[in-house]
Amino acid sequence: MKKILALVLALSMLLGCTAALAEPVTLVYSEVNPIEGTIVGKIAMFFKEKVEELSGGSVIIDVQGSGVLGTEAQILDGIMMDAGTVDISRISAFALTSYGCKKATLLSLPFVFENRAHFWNFANSELAAEFLAEPQAIGLPLRGICYGEEGFRHFFFKTDLPVAGIEDLKGLKIRVSEDPVMTGMVKGLGAYPTTVSFTELYSALQSGVVDGAEQPIANYKSNAFPEVANTLLLDGHTLGAIQIVITDMGWEKLDETQQAAILEAGRLTQAYNAEIVEAAEAEVLEALKAEGCNIVEVTDKAPYMEACKPVVEANIGDLAAVYETIVGLK
Repeated sequence: MKKILALVLALSMLLGCTAALAEPVTLVYSEVNPIEGTIVGKIAMFFKEKVEELSGGSVIIDVQGSGVLGTEAQILDGIMMDAGTVDISRISAFALTSYGCKKATLLSLPFVFENRAHFWNFANSELAAEFLAEPQAIGLPLRGICYGEEGFRHFFFKTDLPVAGIEDLKGLKIRVSEDPVMTGMVKGLGAYPTTVSFTELYSALQSGVVDGAEQPIANYKSNAFPEVANTLLLDGHTLGAIQIVITDMGWEKLDETQQAAILEAGRLTQAYNAEIVEAAEAEVLEALKAEGCNIVEVTDKAPYMEACKPVVEANIGDLAAVYETIVGLK
């Protein structure tokens, strides 16, 4: 497959002069987080650079960050309705579960990945390719380009709450997206799941609508959450698995060489993500410590894992064999 892509791209470069005469195709890329200071922002800009380079400038990626085009749910709803506003989006891997992608659910289960090396073993496997193809297989108007990750997700809490461990979560209101796995996990930990839009989360923390939430470290900092929620509990309950998807409408705007450029840019972006993510996350964590963030290390995750067992069992469904395969890739 890689050899075929290389041949197609080589032909594309040979025809670059002809392509340059045509009007470039512009594809709008949506990202809910800021572009500056986030891992997903770096991924977006790398993907843009590679697509434009590999397509000989015949495809332009217009990156729109900070959720200006809507939340992930709003973007996906628009895609399902063929709104045509967004062509490409970086989404959380579990975001497609609400639209019938059962396999995607497995990636959002608590503690499914032991460490990031475990995740990358999955992301670079043939199984991951099947997961990326799932939307097309069930008739959704989009397809996966590549996988990535933005670090493990951790809980954070309002500055005036002395959260030091799992026992302190009981009775707290924790923001969740409209996702049964996240809702079940928060309930299992003894807290109250509260649905709040990501764009409203800062004000919800500030006003006390919620006591806490969860995000990868880089997103926690870049969205200024430490200003109102300065306690970060490093429990690492879920790896922030992500994917870049393209709509059928966006895909059909491209000829075969341009489509090949998109897929090759995705492959390179996935490798780039794996290369930078650990150092980028460590840099953000050090900056948070220097700024006085209350970092709570979780040295024993066993109680958290035990509390999350029911939600894992409830959401595996008929994919137990696939789940076990993922677990075995560590």
